[in-house]
Amino acid sequence: MQSLLQPIRNFLQVETPAGWLTEASKPENLEVLLIDHLVCELKAAQSAMLLIRRYAVDEASGQALLAWLKPFEDFTYRQVGEWRDLARHQKLSKHMLPRNDAPYSHDLIDKMVLLIKEELHHFYQVLEIMAELNIPYRNVSSSRYARGLLSHVRTHEPATLVDKLICGAYIEARSCERFAALAPLVPTRLGQFYESLLRSEARHYQDYLTLAESLAGESIQQRVDYFGQIEADLIRTSDDELRFHSGVPAAA
Repeated sequence: MQSLLQPIRNFLQVETPAGWLTEASKPENLEVLLIDHLVCELKAAQSAMLLIRRYAVDEASGQALLAWLKPFEDFTYRQVGEWRDLARHQKLSKHMLPRNDAPYSHDLIDKMVLLIKEELHHFYQVLEIMAELNIPYRNVSSSRYARGLLSHVRTHEPATLVDKLICGAYIEARSCERFAALAPLVPTRLGQFYESLLRSEARHYQDYLTLAESLAGESIQQRVDYFGQIEADLIRTSDDELRFHSGVPAAA
């Protein structure tokens, strides 16, 4: 685990504050933490899908991506469907066709489709754990974290895509760091699950950075450092509510 975590800790500018870990590990906060984690898995899949649709594939492939995620979105945002039925929807039914005008399409498609598959699988695994712990799904508000990062994305291409990929790297890296930090503090079953997520999540952040560097055609370190400062501020400052990517809850 340490070999996976060290590059992530080097990438992130701050560690998760002890105050956040104290609140997140309290039994009374397990419900909201799991539900928010569940939604974060879906949002990660949605973000990858939007990148593919916006930058990489033809219209028919884009529609297939929308159809792939629709049952998960229906369950999460509209509370439609039975969660166990989602096991049948974890695979993409259509081969993605790259657009001719996007030379980086193949790399983006390959990495993001794999990421979507893994995030949807993790989504289902969180639901399984929630069922084991008798935690029903309900809507919870989202944190300011992802919005706080994406609000600083540049508005001209290819800089927009480069920045979005860097933001994706930070979100995945922070998730990985928090899985590792929480694992020994939560019930054993959940801690084992968090440890199992480290390998895929560690690769996700690296995939995002590799794509960003390749697309930029030059060093992206300045932008990585820039978003690293923003991410660190979001983690260090207080938040009104505890969420998986929030800062320390103000009540703490």
